[in-house]
This record gives sequence, structure tokens and C-alpha cells, in this order.
Amino acid sequence: MSLNKINIRPIIWGLNIDENLSFEEIFQNKTLRPIIKLQHDILTAYFREYLIARHCNFEVLSNIQKEDFIFNLFSQNNNFKIEIKGMIIGLFNVAEFKDYCCNKRDFNKRILTIVKQRIISSVVYDG
Repeated sequence: MSLNKINIRPIIWGLNIDENLSFEEIFQNKTLRPIIKLQHDILTAYFREYLIARHCNFEVLSNIQKEDFIFNLFSQNNNFKIEIKGMIIGLFNVAEFKDYCCNKRDFNKRILTIVKQRIISSVVYDG
């Protein structure tokens, strides 16, 4: 099963996986970024469903207000962050999960930062 999880991930050309990088940067570029790209549609759909469930009139906000809303959501709503992380961690294979467990705090921060930026880019600026 773990090989299939890797095979379904998109290839992201141009990402640096140089041996001179730290373990965390290699894990980010080799594992996190492809999974987050694979999950892009579900992550943005989850964000949009969050807005609907909370009756947020997001579309009337300016782009700066939308960005502020997203930054606040990612800094204050622990349940939202837990679900986002679960959508990514659930696609790790066992070896990747063991690597993740060695530095959960840093990898969680990387996951949330990348997802937050993708949501801002796609929801705020691509509509």
C-alpha cells in the first residue's frame, strides 16, 4: 500500500532535493509538497465548506481582509489546523510517518505554512 501512496503523488519539477539540504528541507520537498499539491482540491474545498458552515461572507472582503481572515484562521482555530494536518499525514507511508514523528513540531509548521499559502494563492487571488 505504501508504494501506491507515493505513486499517486504529482512530480514537482524544480524542487531542490540536494544532499546539502537539511533533513527537514528534503522531507518538505520530497514528501510534503507533493502530498499538499495532490490534496490541493480537497484542501480548498474544505476551506470553502468551513466558510459556508460558519456563514462567512468571504467574497465581500477585500484581498487584504481575506488574507487576514486566513492568517487568523490558521493561527487561532486548532480544530481546523488538526483536520488540515490529517489530510496530509494520512497520505504518508510508514517510513515517512516515522520520519515525521522525529520532528512533528517543525513538520506541522511547514505543513500549515504551505497549505495556508496555497489557500491564499488559490482562493484570494485566483477566485
